[in-house]
Amino acid sequence: MADSLPLFPLRAVLLPGANLPLHIFEPRYRQLTVDLVNGTVPDRQFGVIALRPSTEREVTELAQLSAIGCSAALREAKRLPDGRFDIITTGERRFRLLELDTTSAPYLMGRVEWVPDVEQPTAAADSVSLLAESARSAHRRYCTAAWQREDWSEPDADTATCELAHALAADCLLSMEDRQDLLEETRPLHRLRMVGKLLNREAGFLSTLRAVPAPPSEFSEPICLN
Repeated sequence: MADSLPLFPLRAVLLPGANLPLHIFEPRYRQLTVDLVNGTVPDRQFGVIALRPSTEREVTELAQLSAIGCSAALREAKRLPDGRFDIITTGERRFRLLELDTTSAPYLMGRVEWVPDVEQPTAAADSVSLLAESARSAHRRYCTAAWQREDWSEPDADTATCELAHALAADCLLSMEDRQDLLEETRPLHRLRMVGKLLNREAGFLSTLRAVPAPPSEFSEPICLN
């Protein structure tokens, strides 16, 4: 069954389990934040979905947005004296955007269906363990090249296999395209292989260039065009 979800288009991709701080300044999203805080929006959830490249400043059709987004749960909200908000959210569930509604609320609404992981044939425990350790090793290699040791930590040892890839990628500066690919991959073991390859690739770039990563160019642009 499809659900209705407020939408917040961004030049960023939110992954399940990742924290996303936002500075809310535009009137329509101030209203969304108020509705989240006071419970008008069920479960304090809205959908974060990546903007596709476009010359249009207003989102009016599905083609301007990625097909798959991630719901965000409001964790903290601080209202500033001028009515703006600083909020912290956490990614929860993937969704597929089916329809866009630009008229029923001050902010964008979407009709969405949830996208769970698919069931895969049971793999040998040793194979899964080796794959997980390979991905964790790639994460350590990346973080060692990118950050000071006190600035990063590893996911907990008991992190579920289906959650591990997202946890490893959460604070790494991957491109929007790479993060979107990880978000859309519904096979946990394939996702682990994918994140391992991505982080090894990025760690190799950092080691060769002898430079620390800067945020992708898209994050230097206005984060929301609505």
